[in-house]
Amino acid sequence: MHRMILIVVLTLLSGSVFAERIKDLTHIAGVRTNQLVGYGLVVGLDGSGDQTSQTPFTVQSLQNMLQQFGIILPPGTNAQLKNVAAVAVHANLPAFAKVGQTIDITVSSIGNAKSLRGGTLLMMPLKGADGRVYAMAQGDLLVSGLNASGSDGSSVTVNIPSVGSIPNGATVERVVQNPFLSGDSITLNLNRSDFTTANRLARAINETVGPGIAQPLDAVSIKVSAPGDPAQRVAFASMVENIIVQPGKAAARVIINSRTGTVVIGEKVRILPAAISHGSLVVTISQALQVSQPPALSGGSTAVTANSDVDVQMEGDRMFLLNTGITLQDVVDAVNRVGATPADLVSILQALKGAGALRAELIVI
Repeated sequence: MHRMILIVVLTLLSGSVFAERIKDLTHIAGVRTNQLVGYGLVVGLDGSGDQTSQTPFTVQSLQNMLQQFGIILPPGTNAQLKNVAAVAVHANLPAFAKVGQTIDITVSSIGNAKSLRGGTLLMMPLKGADGRVYAMAQGDLLVSGLNASGSDGSSVTVNIPSVGSIPNGATVERVVQNPFLSGDSITLNLNRSDFTTANRLARAINETVGPGIAQPLDAVSIKVSAPGDPAQRVAFASMVENIIVQPGKAAARVIINSRTGTVVIGEKVRILPAAISHGSLVVTISQALQVSQPPALSGGSTAVTANSDVDVQMEGDRMFLLNTGITLQDVVDAVNRVGATPADLVSILQALKGAGALRAELIVI
């Protein structure tokens, strides 16, 4: 049996208005999170740590730590550390994070430890891309994974036991500077580049705050003059980010998942008159012009309208006729009715695109 092609059509009614807040469309340039990373040791494991014969860096790390406490192992000592694991720790440092605040961290084994369950992360620094220390991490791990093995060699693993987390496991030690309070302006960057949205956003700010306050720089950035006083700038940013703007409509796109048969169609997708033969499946798209003549002395004008048809045929004289405007939804509906497969639809759309009849960007994943 043929699989039904699932279609999702993203359409907007001509009279509908979908407005959004500026805070949902943009972000302030330079105000962002920063990635932190570090290396450390997890101790207290129940025999599920690194096999030191295969991970010598774990033993070396432990020796370096013990030397800081004045403990030096005799030369040639073969330490068997089944309850210790070498780990990598990473975290995101939020914008405006202050010294003394805490952030969540993720701990991942980099050796061959079977599980980090029950372990404790020893104090370790978290560094940024510039090599400077921005936070210190330490704490007991929360591990959702589970690993169990029997004497006969059988084992069961649930989730990933070699990765854990520590809520509020790191304390911020250094503040990351950002350009929010510098200069006489702030820059708003659109999450999706669009000239129409950038122009409308600048116009909405000028209409709300005052003329000349906002200037679009390109399809992404809008420069907005802002007060120099920190308190006034915060209040100004709060007002601006809550202004309502109607964003520009996205470009016409058709996205096809060839594995599942899912088709997502943008609002502005259109198909020009064309005819396609795909195996036993024939799709014909035609368009005829009609002249509408107003009654005499009515004061009206002659109008030319387009009347479009979609005709789909398969073996067995199965035919379906759609007397509607030519849109991609009409074609997909017709192909569904004759029981075509998702592969047929993909081939038809690719052929339409190659012939220049599909007025949209075709993306197949």
